[in-house]
Amino acid sequence: MMRDAIGQLHVPAATPPRIVSLVPSVTELLCELGLAGALVGRTGYCIHPAAQVKAIAKVGGTKTVNLKKIRTLAPTHVIVNIDENEKPTVDALAEFVPHIVVTHPLAPQDNLALYRLLGGLFGAAERAEILCAQYLAADARLRSLPQRQKAVLYCIWQDPWMTVSQDTYIARMLAQIGWQQVAMPDVSSRYPQFSWTPDLMAQIDLVLLSSEPYQFTETHADALERQLGKPVRLVDGEMLSWYGSRAIAGLGYLEALAQEEF
Repeated sequence: MMRDAIGQLHVPAATPPRIVSLVPSVTELLCELGLAGALVGRTGYCIHPAAQVKAIAKVGGTKTVNLKKIRTLAPTHVIVNIDENEKPTVDALAEFVPHIVVTHPLAPQDNLALYRLLGGLFGAAERAEILCAQYLAADARLRSLPQRQKAVLYCIWQDPWMTVSQDTYIARMLAQIGWQQVAMPDVSSRYPQFSWTPDLMAQIDLVLLSSEPYQFTETHADALERQLGKPVRLVDGEMLSWYGSRAIAGLGYLEALAQEEF
């Protein structure tokens, strides 16, 4: 038996599963595990791998789930995430879906358990171990690099400006190369709003503008750098926030970032 992120016990699927994934990075992981054929539903944000997800029915967004459509798909399993999906939606799904599998990776190393959970549930344990080996190899390469400590501000939105707390997967990814997300006054929020105050600016070595969920561009980065007089860099949000199989490439992306000059 296997436990998900909230401690629910799950046994391997006894019959060919019918899976709905409401988590984009998990959809990608399931395909990487060779389970694209078992996926009967996905969100509109589940865009990777494009060739494989194209044929999978869309069931709304991560927070705008079409329950009626999911019911017609008759899934045996729905995969959800604590940050990305709304609890009332998950509770409603539990009324007619036999198995709700909850995910919630909080640190890069949590990907190993995620690979094994989904691989074990759906008959892809061997492929899950291959991914674990690939992750550990990428992690070892990253750990071999000398760290250059930086205080960074990772921006995910503007109007209002928003960032991430230190208690997030993104912040812990950045910490892999010694980049520490600055603490915010609002410790109750995982994604707090902020203002560009002199006190905040005094703490920052580098500003990072993520390509998602807000689509910051190099134009934004250039303008903000001129305004702040601090280094500003556009970063690939998928590489730093998507767990699952994308995390392996994400560690390689961090390795490249760590060797850039700022």
